[in-house]
Amino acid sequence: MTRIELDRVVVRAPTSDGDVEILGETTLDLTEQRVALVGPNGSGKSPLARLVNGLVEPTSGRVVVDGLDVAKKGREVRRRVGFCFTDPAAQLVMPTVLEDVALSLRHAHRDREQRDAAAREVLTTYGLEALADRSVHSLSGGQRQLLALAGVLATDPSVLVADEPTTLLDLANTRRVAERLFSLDQQLVLVTHDLDLAERCDRALLVSGGAVVADGTPAEVVAHYRSVAW
Repeated sequence: MTRIELDRVVVRAPTSDGDVEILGETTLDLTEQRVALVGPNGSGKSPLARLVNGLVEPTSGRVVVDGLDVAKKGREVRRRVGFCFTDPAAQLVMPTVLEDVALSLRHAHRDREQRDAAAREVLTTYGLEALADRSVHSLSGGQRQLLALAGVLATDPSVLVADEPTTLLDLANTRRVAERLFSLDQQLVLVTHDLDLAERCDRALLVSGGAVVADGTPAEVVAHYRSVAW
């Protein structure tokens, strides 16, 4: 399993009134298959998740993934750590479903025909093969989120960071996307407001006020969160 280490990491953001601390000094060692990050809006859980592949850079401290310092080896780390956003529109950039997945495979398959064939195989894996020639803009919310996942996972990263991937979905599509996420071989770092999903993980962190205030089994952490979220 991949080892994700945060060593005395602090994240600050500049504002017109001076720097604001987004994440206070945090040290973590994450080796579990599925790790949930829960907490209120604005708590710092998304910046914490984005540190893992360098979308957010630490102001101080180090983030290390499988022995690689993210600040120094960012490109190599991003090959190992895929990131799925809350809104798939942030990721779906090509006109059609097939072209979008093929874009993720451009380095692995230089030949266009081979790339398209590989992309079709990926779509089949995710039950999206019938939509290959459809515009990405014509897809339902669940289909768009599955396509975004397919594009990220097409490169076979060892870690998937998913930032509230079910927030914009209805119940049926939430279940669909969740089942896909929990069937993955990849290590999963899941930012979520869905406490049922969090309880399916192996470890949970409660983030509040820019700090990890609880860390343990999902049942313990979720129970603590429920007890203080009033």
